[in-house]
Amino acid sequence: MARDQIDMTPLQSRDELVAWLEAGVKPPSEFRIGTEHEKTPFTLEGHHPVPYEGAKGIGALLEGMQLLLGWEPIMERGNIIGLYDVTGGGAISLEPGGQFELSGAPVETVHQTQSELMAHLAQVREIATPLGIGFLGLGMTPSWSRKQIPVMPKGRYKIMSSYMPKVGQYGLDMMFRTCTVQTNLDFSSEADMVKKLRVSVALQPVATALFANSPFTEGRPNGFLTFRSEIWRDTDNARSGMIPWAFEDGMGFERWVDYALDVPMYFVKRGDEYIDVSGSSFRAFFDGKNPAFPGERPTLSDWANHLSTIFPEVRLKRYLEMRGADGVPWGRLPALPAFWVGLLYDDDTLNAAWDLVSHWNAYERQALRDDVPRLGFKARIRDRYLFEVARECLKLSHAGLRRRNRVDHSGRDESRFLEPLERILDCGRTPAEEMLEKYQGAWGGSVEPAYQEYAF
Repeated sequence: MARDQIDMTPLQSRDELVAWLEAGVKPPSEFRIGTEHEKTPFTLEGHHPVPYEGAKGIGALLEGMQLLLGWEPIMERGNIIGLYDVTGGGAISLEPGGQFELSGAPVETVHQTQSELMAHLAQVREIATPLGIGFLGLGMTPSWSRKQIPVMPKGRYKIMSSYMPKVGQYGLDMMFRTCTVQTNLDFSSEADMVKKLRVSVALQPVATALFANSPFTEGRPNGFLTFRSEIWRDTDNARSGMIPWAFEDGMGFERWVDYALDVPMYFVKRGDEYIDVSGSSFRAFFDGKNPAFPGERPTLSDWANHLSTIFPEVRLKRYLEMRGADGVPWGRLPALPAFWVGLLYDDDTLNAAWDLVSHWNAYERQALRDDVPRLGFKARIRDRYLFEVARECLKLSHAGLRRRNRVDHSGRDESRFLEPLERILDCGRTPAEEMLEKYQGAWGGSVEPAYQEYAF
């Protein structure tokens, strides 16, 4: 969630950084599920990007949402850039190209995730429809060039925009043209965190294939099933990827801190000001050697903000974030938290999932990750197609959700939210392949119908 943390206590020792992460440990009775999803706004007329300014812009949309919800506005230099629900903990924020993100409140069941999502979509529609704005549920904008996309008025994005082209070819595409759905989950101890992290990093390509949903760039097939996932392979490899060291002996909170200390920073925030320190490490800042702040030490806020600019396939904060999935239409969104909750929140399933991946080595995991954007279910690891691994994972997840046995008012457990994924495996094709078939057939070689069929 792109809401900056405020805690201006200067840091004295590395132990404080470790303690900050450790504070995420919770008993299983307090485990929660957080779901974040991004969607691309477009003008209902003409399917163009939506600017921030103006009577029908993103700023007006946020102001309307604020009036409707009564949430606290998040302001930057006089512009409304997000909303925060003080009571529930949810938030709405803007990604660089206007992608509209709901960071859901921490909830207990996937049923609640679904209710939250339905309420959010009803509220957004109520404000957006009169403004002539719709939202698209794809992993990447299917028809716009980067030049067409308006920039949101957030200081951190200016700094990232000038730094990104120095460290990879796709950073600006990631910022301005992609959407994801993400699930955030808890851990009960350091050992539990490590096991969940390893299982979910190894199996992230399964989620990537199941949610693969970005086969078009600027109106044409781009040769990938999830170009969004391909983009992450060359965005900024110092802060993304399959973190092979997390599988080595000695992995724990301290090891993550040591990794994060060496990841180059983007910015330091002081008051409303974003100060560009891009390229210098947090470790140098910690030693009082940040070029913009000679002799000064970072604060806990600086640390929390820095951790939110690290983008591996699974990210550790005070919870674990699953980051491998494309944004999808609303009917499929609750499937992502359901999939990971089933795998990670039931001990028997977690152990079975670890048995499935524990013998894969770093090279094999990386090769699978590299192949999945283009090949989807046809990617291989050892002698197996990813399709078979995905089927096994879905079976495990289903069993985990059944055992969890959190039922709704009609007595149904959370495994019902896996149905869209079961349908995908039944037909043996990723969502992107289905879309490409429509493009070649019923859509007549145009991506325009996506703005109806994949809209929220």
